[in-house]
Parts: sequence; C-alpha cells; structure tokens
Amino acid sequence: MADDVLAKIDEKVKQSKVMLYMKGTPDFPQCGFSAHTVEILRSYGYPFDSEDVLSNPAVREGIKRYSNWPTIPQVFIGGKFIGGCDILHEMHERGELEPVLKAVFEQTK
Repeated sequence: MADDVLAKIDEKVKQSKVMLYMKGTPDFPQCGFSAHTVEILRSYGYPFDSEDVLSNPAVREGIKRYSNWPTIPQVFIGGKFIGGCDILHEMHERGELEPVLKAVFEQTK
C-alpha cells in the first residue's frame, strides 16, 4: 500500500507545475503554515494544485517519505521539491521564488 501511495504522489508532483501538500484546502487552510504558503503562492497569480493531507493519513505519511522532509506544508515546483513554509517564505522575501515559478510556466509557451 505504501508504494502505491508513493507512486500516486510521484505522479501528481510530476504532472503539476506547482503542487502543494497542505493541511486543509487553499480556501480553508487548517494551520497557519499552510495558510501562509497559500498566501505566498497566490500572490504570484499562477495556478497551483493542492492536496489535503488531513483527509488521507496515508498521503500525510507518504509525502514525508517521498520528500524526506518531516513537516507539512510541502511545495513542489516543476516536479522538484522546494521545501516547506519557511523555505518558501525566505525565497519569496529574497525575490528568488518568482523566477522559479516564471520559468516553469514559460516552458509550455
């Protein structure tokens, strides 16, 4: 079962330009870190996909194993693990996040 969960996570990460594993949903985040991550991502205006780890304990544990990162939220951009709320916040503050997002969305133009 765990391998099946990891395979589904891998598929979603690779199919989404921006994938956010979070507690709750973008419209109803269930923790402050998830809410802040959504706020940062929305500030750029690019679409992103998300999955609520609270609604599926297997995904909640699986994503930690997949990324080798112990906390949630987790952000993947262009199929690559970026980090959690703290790393995303730092990238945002330093002006490093926008070029990464822009590059991923311009690939398909």
